[in-house]
Amino acid sequence: MEQKLDQLSVNTIRNLTLDAVQRAHHGHLGMPLGAAPMGYILWRYYMSVNPEDPTWFDRDRFVLSAGHGSMLLYALLHLSGFPLTIEDIKQFRQLNSITPGHPEYKKTIGVDASTGPLGQGFAMGVGMAIAEAHLADRFNQPHFPIVNHYTYVISGDGDFEEGVCQEAASVAGNLGLNKLIVLWDANQVTSDAELTASNTEDEMLKFEAMGWNTIEVHDGNNCLEIKSAIAQAKRCSDRPTLIKVNTIIGYGSRLAGTSAIHSDPVSDEEAQYMKKQFGFADQEPFYVPDEVAKWFDAVGDRGVQAEETWLNLFEKYRQKFPDLANQLTKIMKGELTEPDFESLKIEGEMATRAASGQVLNTVYPQMPILVGGSGDLGTSNKTTINDKFFMAKHRYWGPNIYFGIREFAMAAIANGITLHGGLRGYTGTFLVFSDYMRSAIRQAAIMGVPTIFVFTHDSLYVGQDGPTHQPVEQLMSLRAMPNINVFRAADDEEVKAAWQLALAANKTPTAIILNRQAVPQLAGSDRLKAQKGAYVISEAANNKPTGIIIATGSEVALAIKTQEILVQKQIFVRVVSMPSWELFALQSAEYQAEVLPDEIECRMSIELGATLGWQQYVGLKGVTMGYDHFGESAPAVDIIKMIDFNPEHAANLYVAAFA
Repeated sequence: MEQKLDQLSVNTIRNLTLDAVQRAHHGHLGMPLGAAPMGYILWRYYMSVNPEDPTWFDRDRFVLSAGHGSMLLYALLHLSGFPLTIEDIKQFRQLNSITPGHPEYKKTIGVDASTGPLGQGFAMGVGMAIAEAHLADRFNQPHFPIVNHYTYVISGDGDFEEGVCQEAASVAGNLGLNKLIVLWDANQVTSDAELTASNTEDEMLKFEAMGWNTIEVHDGNNCLEIKSAIAQAKRCSDRPTLIKVNTIIGYGSRLAGTSAIHSDPVSDEEAQYMKKQFGFADQEPFYVPDEVAKWFDAVGDRGVQAEETWLNLFEKYRQKFPDLANQLTKIMKGELTEPDFESLKIEGEMATRAASGQVLNTVYPQMPILVGGSGDLGTSNKTTINDKFFMAKHRYWGPNIYFGIREFAMAAIANGITLHGGLRGYTGTFLVFSDYMRSAIRQAAIMGVPTIFVFTHDSLYVGQDGPTHQPVEQLMSLRAMPNINVFRAADDEEVKAAWQLALAANKTPTAIILNRQAVPQLAGSDRLKAQKGAYVISEAANNKPTGIIIATGSEVALAIKTQEILVQKQIFVRVVSMPSWELFALQSAEYQAEVLPDEIECRMSIELGATLGWQQYVGLKGVTMGYDHFGESAPAVDIIKMIDFNPEHAANLYVAAFA
């Protein structure tokens, strides 16, 4: 009887997928049809989730890394009792539906991560497993496994071709994340051709070499074999597990096993043929047999029981370990007290990257939710939390991670740490390498998760490392991205503002942009005003400005020196520090006009990088002092001299334009 219900349930998932794609006239059929058995077995028999409380903290996490197969997840959520109805499935890929083309975090309850760009879901799953291991190591006590859940990922052949997947897999194997189980939909077909056209590697041997436990399911339609493989994976205590499930893409279609069934609907004739294979030819579209609906009640029942058991255990934990329970409760609810930035003192002239390191190490003890590190540049980025362990196999309670030189995976893993809940993932590298990370940063912005991205070495002041390491266009590139706060700090007060904003954010990632060279602490710098994105840092000497100089980061000090030179010429300008375009755009029109009055048309921007975009603030007649070329390999002082980037030149540009 059980095996009969297993098969009927699998075919129900397949039929729902077929109906949804045919109705939408768009979508991916192949993957859900082939992977339906593994998705079904995982959810029906193993997933510990409670549809009545979808955000229960100790639930299992699930990531459909092969996000194009989204109908597999939507069918599972519907059948498992989550608030996703048949009417929602009928609106698959339609405007404003909760069943979009690829799974979207926050749009659909039960979706733990937005996926679609291949490889990133895998990496975010690694981040979630890191978060679970870290919290378990910090809070679990003998006989009290308060944090004790799995992260499951369904990946495909395309995922494994992406470098970010391989980078993340290496991190996971090195850390021995045994609560991470990846099911590989090995259908041997990509969108254009058979997999062997582009990849003939032995992925199982590769993953074994990276420290993974590997299991193979020879028949992806054999539910008992899949069930046994997952049970075996859960018994592994020292490594993450990869389960290779040999599947047939587009199972049930005459196009099965070919790239022709990877995406897009089929003909009406083919759809009818497929329905006959599934046993649904005589049923209306989107039909779910009553016995399948009842069979899936077990998912919700298991989840309710698991949460009740956990709540009872947590109450006993609270009684025996009140301090730990109190701290964990605050972490789970996001109710930790904000660090005291007012009394945080940074003494002396230093680079903003150094100031950032001091801020990070001061705020962590007050807000111990930060978990992250650098792409092998921790000593340079100042992103290491001092006197705390780096994570290692079987030792996860330290907040520092050796990501290695894997910038893309680092960003995606940090997103997974943040998505898990309770923690805030952060990263560090040079600004120029944000290019490696861009897709993951974009995913954070799309999902609205407040991951923190620290970027140092923010201009040509990088010097002798040369043009490959000197960012020019990266700052503007990040500013072009929706829903991210890009904050380029001028001194220690603005660094504090950046971190305060980043830690307070709940639906927006933050990119903190920092310099390498020492900068002065500016007299007019103001942490609270900086959080508005732009403010008057130095008013005109006569309080009647006829012009405005807008600058960011280390160039704010240059702008103030330019202001002093112009005073000698009886030209009185206001200097505005604009650390964040995005935050300034959120201010009221009145505040914006107060900082940048419309009647003052003589405007100049100073920023050591691409000038594209500054016209919106200086106007078409304004002056943009920047650098729109690649740099040179030389001491920074020589580069700056070569391009004449100094207050005297700035003053001359201003006079030439407006005198």
